[in-house]
Amino acid sequence: MLRISLFALLCTCFMGYGRAEVKLPGCLSSHMVLQREQPIHIWGWSAPEENVSVAFHGISRDTVGDDLGQWSVYLPPEPAGGPYALTISATNRIVLEDVLVGDVWFASGQSNMEMPLSGWPGAPLKDSAEEIANADHPRIRLLQVPKKSSDFPLRDSEASWVVCTPKTAAGFSAAAYFFGRDIEAREQVPVGLIHASWGGTPAEAWLSLEAIASDAGLMSLFAARAQMMQDQADVPAMRARDRREDQAARAAGKTPPPHTWHPDPASWAPAGLFNAMVAPFRPFPIRGVIWYQGESNSRPAFAPLYVRLFPALIKDWRRQWREGDFPFLFVQISSYNADPAENWPTIREAQRRTLGLANTAMAVTIDIGTPDNVHPPDKQTVGARLALAARALTYGEDIEYSGPLFRQARPEGESMRVWFTHTADGLVAEGDKLEGFQVAGSSGQFVDAQAHIDGRTIIVSSPGVTEPQSVRYGWANVPKANLFNSAGLPASPFTSEKYIPRP
Repeated sequence: MLRISLFALLCTCFMGYGRAEVKLPGCLSSHMVLQREQPIHIWGWSAPEENVSVAFHGISRDTVGDDLGQWSVYLPPEPAGGPYALTISATNRIVLEDVLVGDVWFASGQSNMEMPLSGWPGAPLKDSAEEIANADHPRIRLLQVPKKSSDFPLRDSEASWVVCTPKTAAGFSAAAYFFGRDIEAREQVPVGLIHASWGGTPAEAWLSLEAIASDAGLMSLFAARAQMMQDQADVPAMRARDRREDQAARAAGKTPPPHTWHPDPASWAPAGLFNAMVAPFRPFPIRGVIWYQGESNSRPAFAPLYVRLFPALIKDWRRQWREGDFPFLFVQISSYNADPAENWPTIREAQRRTLGLANTAMAVTIDIGTPDNVHPPDKQTVGARLALAARALTYGEDIEYSGPLFRQARPEGESMRVWFTHTADGLVAEGDKLEGFQVAGSSGQFVDAQAHIDGRTIIVSSPGVTEPQSVRYGWANVPKANLFNSAGLPASPFTSEKYIPRP
C-alpha cells in the first residue's frame, strides 16, 4: 500500500507539471518600463520541457523550460517608446499591457530614501500636499519592493509596476520620485523607478554574502551580528516596558517619553536585505542606481569600516547585474545632532573617498540638513542634485553637477593651500567669511582656523599651528560649512589625512 501511495503521489506531481501554467516574476508586469538600448530579458517558470513563446513589438522568440521549469529569452534592444503589449504563450497565455521602453533606475538605502512623498508623523516633507497633487506623470512608472529579509537569495518579489499618479506617488520614495521626475522631463523618455529601502538599516544588510565573505576585512560584521542577537534577548521585555510607559503617559494626559531605538534583527542581518529585496531584480536590466544610506553605520566601532564596506557594495551590485560599471549615484549624509557617540564625519569622508570608483557621483546635502531631525524635509534638492549627476555622467550634458571636492593640500609656510575639483567658475563663501576649516600640526590635534579664497584654492591657517600638516573642513555631526562653487553647489566636508581617523 505504501508503494501504491507513493506511485499515486508521483503521478499527481507529474500530472501537475503537465498542467502547470507559465508564470512571470512580479517585476515583469503590465505598466512596466523596460530598459532601452539593452537586450530585453524576459524570464519565468513553466512545466519542465514546456514550449514558451515571447512576443514584443513585432519580434518573437521561442524557448523551452528546463528540467526545473525555468526559462529565459532575450529580445533585441529597443529605443525609448511605447506603450506596447508583451505576450507570453505556453499552456496558458499572459498579456502584459501598457509596457514602455525607457530608463530604469534602482533606488535603495535607508529611511531618507524610504521617506515617502506624504512624509511621516514628526518628519514632514517640504510642500508635500502640492507635490502629491502634481504627481501625475503617465511616463513615470513605480515599483515598490516589500520589506523582507532572507537567509538566501530569492528569485522573485511580490511587487509589480504602477503608473505614477497622485495616489501611487504619495507612498513612494520622495527622493527617488523627484529624481525620476527631473530625468523624465529633461530626457523626454519613460522612466521606471524600482524602490527597495528599509529605514534604520546598515550597508552590510544590502551586500551579498559572497561579497562579505570574500573580504577578510569585513569579517567583523559577523561578530557584530552575533553580539546584536545576544542583545536581542532583552528587547521584548524592553518594548513591553516602553508600551506600559506610553500608556501611562497618555492616561495622564502627557506626551509619551522618548525610548531607545531597537533595530529589527531581520533588517540588520548581513546580506538579508540583499537576498530578499535586491537579488530578485538582478535579471532585470537597469540604467543605474541611486543610493541614500549611511546613518546606521555611524556607530564609533564601525564607522571607519564604511570606507571599505561602501565601495564593496557598489562593486558587488555591479557584479550581480553583470552590466559593467553602471552609474551609481549616492547622497552624502546631511547634518544632524546625532548621539554624541555617533560619528557622521567619518561616514561622509568614506562616501567622498568612494568617488574613486568609476562612474560614481555624490550629491552633497550638508547645507539642507535639519539638526533636530534625521529626516530633512527638502527631498526636492536631493532628487535634483542626483539628477544633475545623472545628466552629466549618464546622459552626457556639459553641466556642473558637483560642489567643490577636495583634491590636495600642501603646506605653504605657516599656512595650508587647498585645491579642489568642481570649482565651476570659482569658489564662493556663503556669508561674510569661510567657516568650518581646521588645521593640525605634527601632533595631529586639529584647531579652528581662518580661511580665505585665493583664486580656485583656499588658504587656511591658525596662529597656534606654525607648521601645519593636515587640514579638514566641516568635521562635525552638525558642522559649520559655507563653501560653495559658482554653480551654487556646496563643498563636501573632508580631511586631508591619508587615513580616516578612528573616533
